Amino acid sequence: MLRITITTRPEDAIVALEGRLAGPWVDELARCWKTLTAKQDAGSIHVQLDAVMFIDDAGRVLLRTMHEAGATLAASGCMTRAILEEIEKR
Repeated sequence: MLRITITTRPEDAIVALEGRLAGPWVDELARCWKTLTAKQDAGSIHVQLDAVMFIDDAGRVLLRTMHEAGATLAASGCMTRAILEEIEKR
């Protein structure tokens, strides 16, 4: 399960994720991302992954897409930070 909380302000948006970014939840986040970027510049979107416990390969691809579009990705857990470092190096 993945909880997606989106907080929008005129200058930016925060997407807070909690749970597992895997399976059907990757598609759900992709739908949310598409809707959000239709209204807001991707460069002003901050994705918080502090409460994410697992990210599968499809989730990594989606996060890479978000990063390449300009979103800021942030995490505090060791596993999640390592994944973000891998994404940001490419």
